[in-house]
Amino acid sequence: MRALAMPQDGSGAPRFSHVACGDCPIRERAVCAYCDGDALDALSAIKTYREYPAGRDILAAGEVSPMVGSIVRGVVKLTKSLPDGRAQMVGLLFPGDFVGHPGRAEAAYDATAATEVQLCLFQRQPFETLLRETPQLEKRLLDMTLTELDAAREWLLLLGRKTARERIATFLMALAGRARRAAPAGLPDGAPFCFPLPLTRGEMAEYLGLTIETVSRHMTRLRAEGVLAFSDARSVSVPDLAALAAEAGD
Repeated sequence: MRALAMPQDGSGAPRFSHVACGDCPIRERAVCAYCDGDALDALSAIKTYREYPAGRDILAAGEVSPMVGSIVRGVVKLTKSLPDGRAQMVGLLFPGDFVGHPGRAEAAYDATAATEVQLCLFQRQPFETLLRETPQLEKRLLDMTLTELDAAREWLLLLGRKTARERIATFLMALAGRARRAAPAGLPDGAPFCFPLPLTRGEMAEYLGLTIETVSRHMTRLRAEGVLAFSDARSVSVPDLAALAAEAGD
């Protein structure tokens, strides 16, 4: 696996593009959210968009990456491997989340596209220079890091104290919250809320510390009780978010 490997189409040519910051769908959620004027122009000058198909390796633990960046579209899985070959999914990154570690060129985790993914990538060294020189960029990255730390602590609670059913409901609530924040304004109140499942049942089991049989059983029960509905295996509809939140123990 190559660090931030350049994706290719069927002809072998890399797929990349350059999108104006003002047209970026994650403009208000990404690392550049606090930037404007000269700072935004400086970021735009060192960025490029790249696309990765589902299942494609993006980062390899231990490899040096020349890039960092934000997820524009799709979901990325983070995995940690042990020396004996065992591996554990340790995180999911969504649109607006940051990939890579400024100041640390060597990747700590394997990153893989769980779905089709589009990244807005910055050249590492110019980004680190801009980070030192731009207080609003530094503050935004700090805010994002603290939010991620809070989420990690919540995840410790989930894994340590919540039941299997609560873990599954909490995971689905997190997906619903992400999708709702990214959805266009003006959704009708009381309408079922739909969002895609980025993981298979087996991947959900790995992420939640459960077995695939347990995940399938509780998903079936939640569906039978009207808490969830499925248009297909990878799409979820939630008739009542409050009911799902109650199942999550919130």
